[in-house]
Amino acid sequence: MARFLKKRDASKGQSPGSLIFIGTQKTDDVSVRMIDYDAIRLTDKELSDIKDGSHFKSTNTVTWININGLHDTQKIQEVGQAFDLHPLVMEDILNTGQRPKLEEFDTCVYIVLKMIRLDEKTNMIHNEQLSIILGDKFLLTFQEQPGDVFEPVRERIRRPKSRIRGSGADYLAYALLDTVVDNYMHTIELIGEKIEDLEEDILEGHDTAVMEKINGFKREINYLRKSIRPARDAILNMSRLDSDLFHENTLPFIKDLQDLTHQATEAIDTYRDLLTDQLNIYNSVMANKMNDIMKVLTIFAAIFIPLTFIAGIYGTNFEYLPELHYRYSYFIFWAVLIALAGILLFYFKRKRWL
Repeated sequence: MARFLKKRDASKGQSPGSLIFIGTQKTDDVSVRMIDYDAIRLTDKELSDIKDGSHFKSTNTVTWININGLHDTQKIQEVGQAFDLHPLVMEDILNTGQRPKLEEFDTCVYIVLKMIRLDEKTNMIHNEQLSIILGDKFLLTFQEQPGDVFEPVRERIRRPKSRIRGSGADYLAYALLDTVVDNYMHTIELIGEKIEDLEEDILEGHDTAVMEKINGFKREINYLRKSIRPARDAILNMSRLDSDLFHENTLPFIKDLQDLTHQATEAIDTYRDLLTDQLNIYNSVMANKMNDIMKVLTIFAAIFIPLTFIAGIYGTNFEYLPELHYRYSYFIFWAVLIALAGILLFYFKRKRWL
């Protein structure tokens, strides 16, 4: 399956807003977890029915409902109906090949990002789509599979005196986005260390798989770039929103998050350029090694050309060749060859060709 684009065969010819899952099923069951809190109270539980949590959207507490698994379109539809989500939003949630973006609606803000991780054994980047819907007092998150980078955020929610407990759903959305972007930086650091370690192998020129490694890292960096650059644009648009859903106290944090995404994209561009430079260096090293080999072979050829010329003359079949019947001709012949080879080697050495 193509990594950069998802197959959309199932959605061909369908009307806009049709609920069709596009992607790979990554979990057997769809699970729903709700965390409802304010400065004093906290409720954290699994929901068997999304309707059990829909009434929290009108309370004064902050309600975070996380849905793991997108393949069950019926359950996703129930979520949309319970929270009055736009059909196009529901369609985008089920399309796991969605480009990171931000869209503003009358009653909510819809954000799509990619959560990424590096498989250090294969050096491949894997991503998972994260959809966030921010309402006035609620936050919905949709993930492809259980397990994420949000456990530190849950730990902060469990602490009664933390900033997040005294803030609204907009600050919770920021906290989740900040965790995702921090993971971007961590992943870039991991793959960056591997890219920088290539330089020693390139200069030594012993590793025949260096070219394959460089091309592999270029592919993964482009894959990272596809996920992170549009995420930067989405967060930039978020900082410019004129929406009541974002309180004034949260905007400085979002601008700080914007700076972090800029840093992430700059790091990606830096490593992308570094890989291009490493590829050029590798080609130069290989060319220099080939030149050294050709230089040695050329010098040997230059030495053997006059020796071959002499041997060719005295190897002819003429009967009356001078010195042919002289008693010491064979030894003189060898002495001339060795002396001539020695003189040529000495000459090449003085010219620093050797």
